[in-house]
Amino acid sequence: MVKISVTNLAGQTSEIEAEVGLSLMENIRNNDFDDLAAICGGCCSCCTCHVFVDEESYEKLTEMDEDEQYLLEDSENYHAGTSRLSCQIEVDDSMGGMKVTIAPEA
Repeated sequence: MVKISVTNLAGQTSEIEAEVGLSLMENIRNNDFDDLAAICGGCCSCCTCHVFVDEESYEKLTEMDEDEQYLLEDSENYHAGTSRLSCQIEVDDSMGGMKVTIAPEA
């Protein structure tokens, strides 16, 4: 388990114990954040699990693939250098201290 700070749409931040091996999306939803719709369930076919990752942590993440990039760039809330789909981030031990903010849906 690693600790990750999650900020919801109301601006409230909570620290969660994220399970290594699950996606960030699964961990956020498992911790009762209703703001993260994740409609496609992690299939990378929508943008409803969009989060903003703090810059320091973003630099450490694996590079996003073309499908994720395409979905994010089409989002009205896309921010280069911080936007990611939480379903495409597998939590590992290096992510302790990561800070994410749930992006508003367009």
